[in-house]
Amino acid sequence: MSDTRRRVKVYTLNEDRQWDDRGTGHVSSTFVERLRGISLLVRAESDGSLLLESKISPNTAYQKQQDTLIVWSEADNYDLALSFQEKAGCDEIWERICQVQGKDPALDITQDPIDESEEDHFEEIPETSHLVELPPCELGRLEEIADLVTSVLSSPIRREKLALALMSEGYIKKLLGLFRVCEDLDNREGLHHLYEVVRGVLFLNKAALFEVMFSDDCIMDVVGCLEYDPALVQPKRHREFLTKTAKFKEVIPITDSELRQKIHQTYRVQYIQDIILPTPSVFEENFLSTLTSFIFFNKVEIVSMLQEDEKFLTEVFAQLTDEATDDSKRRELVNFVKEFCAFSQTLQPQNRDAFFKTLANLGILPALEIVMGMNDLQVRAAATDIFSYLVEFSPSMVREFVMQEPQQTDDDVLLINVVIKQMICDSDPELGGAVQLMGLLRTLIDPENMLASTNKTEKTEFLSFFYKYCMHVLTAPLLANTAHDKTTKDIDVSDQQDGSTKINPVCPDNFQTAQLLALILELLTFCVEHHTYHIKTYIMNKDLLRRVLVLMNSKHTFLALCALRFMRRIIGLKDEYYNRYIIKGNLFEPVINALLDNGTRYNLLNSAIIELFEFIKVEDIKSLIAHIVDNFYKALEPIEYVQTFKGLKGRYEQEKDRQSQRLNRYRRDARSLDEDEEMWFNDDEDDEDGESTEKRMEDDFSDSYGKFMETKKGAANGANGANNGKAAAIPPASPVVTPNSSPSSSVKTVALPPTCVVKPSLVVGLVDYPDDEDEEDDEEEEDQSPRKRPRLSS
Repeated sequence: MSDTRRRVKVYTLNEDRQWDDRGTGHVSSTFVERLRGISLLVRAESDGSLLLESKISPNTAYQKQQDTLIVWSEADNYDLALSFQEKAGCDEIWERICQVQGKDPALDITQDPIDESEEDHFEEIPETSHLVELPPCELGRLEEIADLVTSVLSSPIRREKLALALMSEGYIKKLLGLFRVCEDLDNREGLHHLYEVVRGVLFLNKAALFEVMFSDDCIMDVVGCLEYDPALVQPKRHREFLTKTAKFKEVIPITDSELRQKIHQTYRVQYIQDIILPTPSVFEENFLSTLTSFIFFNKVEIVSMLQEDEKFLTEVFAQLTDEATDDSKRRELVNFVKEFCAFSQTLQPQNRDAFFKTLANLGILPALEIVMGMNDLQVRAAATDIFSYLVEFSPSMVREFVMQEPQQTDDDVLLINVVIKQMICDSDPELGGAVQLMGLLRTLIDPENMLASTNKTEKTEFLSFFYKYCMHVLTAPLLANTAHDKTTKDIDVSDQQDGSTKINPVCPDNFQTAQLLALILELLTFCVEHHTYHIKTYIMNKDLLRRVLVLMNSKHTFLALCALRFMRRIIGLKDEYYNRYIIKGNLFEPVINALLDNGTRYNLLNSAIIELFEFIKVEDIKSLIAHIVDNFYKALEPIEYVQTFKGLKGRYEQEKDRQSQRLNRYRRDARSLDEDEEMWFNDDEDDEDGESTEKRMEDDFSDSYGKFMETKKGAANGANGANNGKAAAIPPASPVVTPNSSPSSSVKTVALPPTCVVKPSLVVGLVDYPDDEDEEDDEEEEDQSPRKRPRLSS
C-alpha cells in the first residue's frame, strides 16, 4: 500500500491565471543525474508515469501555505503547486527543500523578498529606483497594468516588490482617478481592466495599501471598481446599497468623529470581504489574511473607544431600562448591545474580562431581566444572545447576581425564572430558542464550573437557591401535563391491537409540547447525574418519577425514551434510597407495560428497556431483582429472544438459596448454643447433688440473679450470703465447656415454658447476651462454627 503521507496533487498555473490539476501521485526527493541535483519527482498513482520532475534550485523561492501546500515559480510564466493529502508529508518535503537551500524549516518562505539572489531578475533596474517599473497611469496602458498586477500574484517576492512600487508613487489614487474618467466615458473595457487591477492589489495583502484604499476619499471608488466584474453582463450596484439602502443607526448620538469614521470603514470593508470579493480558492485564502486582520483590529479599536466613553454606555443602559422608552427604540438599543458583545469576541482574554466587568457594573443583567420579559420576539432573541455571551464568559457572575436579587413575593421576576419561562413559551415550532436557553441553564447549574472558597461554597448556596425558587417553574409544564394520569392498571393492553397507536389520556399530541417536555426531562436527567441531595429530595417530595413515567404512554417515542432515560439515570446511581422509592411506588409497571405494548417490534424503545433490566441484572441490584421477579416475571417469562429476564430469575433463585442456607445455619447454630449451655449445667451438677442444686436455685433465685446482673456490669466478682449457688458464681469470662457433659441432665431447666417467671429467666439471662447479634453477623460473614461459650459481659 502506498504511503498516504506522500500522496499529492500537482497543479500548474495556466495563461488565464487559473490552476490546472495535472494529476495525483506520490512525491519523492532524490538525486537526478541528468539535472545534477536533488529534485522533486511525482509519479502517477494510476500508471507510475512521471507527472513532475523539478530540480530544487538554491535560488528558487518556495512557499508553504496552509500546512499542506507548497507553491513555487520555475519561470516567469510557469508556476507549480503540490497539494498534500497529509500535513506530515508536506513537512517532510518542506524540510528537504530547506535542507537543500540551507534555510530554516520553521519559515514559510525560503527566500527573503530583498534577497540578493533575486536581484539578478531586475538587473536592468538601478538600485536607487523602484524594484518594479510601473507603466504610466493612463487609459491606454490599463491593460498593461492589469497584466503586470495579475502576473506577480503567484510569486511572493514579486508581490512584495510591486507593493513597494505602488506605495511609493501614490499610484492607487491615480488609478482611482482613471476609474472616474472611465465611468464618465462608459469605457467598459477600461472598467474591466480596473476591476482586475484593484482585485489584484487587494490580493497583494499589504496593510499599507489597505490604509490608502479604505480611506474615506478612496473606499467608494474601490467599491465602484469592483462592481465591473468582466464575468457579469451588467455591473452590480454595491455603492447604491452602501449609500442608500444601508442605514447607519445611532441609538445614542456618537460625538467622536474618529469613532464614527472607524465604524463606517469597518462596515464597508466587511462588506467588500463578505459580499463583493468572490470566495477565494484554496491557493488564494492566504492572500486576504491581512484584510481579515484589518477588520479584526478595527473592531478591537471600536470596542475600546466605546468602552472608554462612560457617558455613552451609561446613557445606553439608562434608556434600555427606562419604562418610558418606546419599543422601537428599545429594540435598537438591544441590537446595539448585542453587536457590541459580538465585537468583544475579538478582544484578548484580559481585555474581554475588563469589557464584561464594565457591562456588569453598568447593569447589563438587570436590563436583561426587563427586556427578556418583553413580548417583542426580536428583542427577546437579541437579549438571549447577549445572555449567552455573559454565561459563556462567567457563569459565576450570573449566579452571583441571581442570588443577590431581592427576594420578591413573586418568583417570576427572578432572572433565571424569566429565562425558564422564555424557554417554556418559545413560539418557534422547532424550539430553537428553547434549546439555546436550556443549554445556558445547564451551564448555570453545572457544579463543574462552580467555585468553592474557604468561607463559602457556591455550589451549595446556588443549588439551594435554585431548588427553592426556580425548580418548580422548570417542572411546571411536566407536572401540568401528567396531572390526571389514568394508572396503567386502568388501561387494558389486551384491548389494543398490535401496532395500534398508544392510548395517551394525559399528554397532548402536540409535537411542540412533546419537544418541550423532552428538553425539561433532559435538564432533570442532568440534575440526577450531578446534583445528589437536592434532586433526590425534590423527586421524593413531588413523587416526580411517577409523573415522568406517565410519559411512557406518549405516542411520541422520543418523549417516552426521555422518560425512560430519566429512570435509567436514577437506577444507575445504585442508591437504595431510590430503589426503595421505586419498589414502594411500583414504578416498574409503566415501563413493563410499555415493553409489552411495544410487542415484537425491534426498535430503540425495546432496546432501551431491555438495557435497563440488563443493567439491574449485571450490577446485581438485589432489591430491584426481587421486586421485578416477584411481581412481573409471569408477564416477562415469554420474552426469550434475550436472556435478560431468565438471568434475573436465576439471580433471584441464587439469592433465595443463599438466604435459605443462611437461615438453616442460623437455626443450627442456635441449637448448638442451647447444647453448650446444657453441658455447662451438667458440669455443675456432676460436682454436687442435682436435686439439692436445683432446689437452691429455685429458693434463692432472686438473690442469685441480682448478683449475676452485678457481675455482668462489672460491679463485683463474688457473691454475698450463706447460700452460694453455682448460677450466681458465673465468672465474667467465658469458661471452657466440658465436652462430655450430658444434655439430658438439665432437661428440667431448658424445658420450662416461655411464660414461666422464675426458671426461664435464668436460662434467658444466660442465652440472650448483649452482643448476640454482632456474633451472629460475624458467623454469617466468616461461615465458621460459633463460639462454644458466649460471653455474658463485653
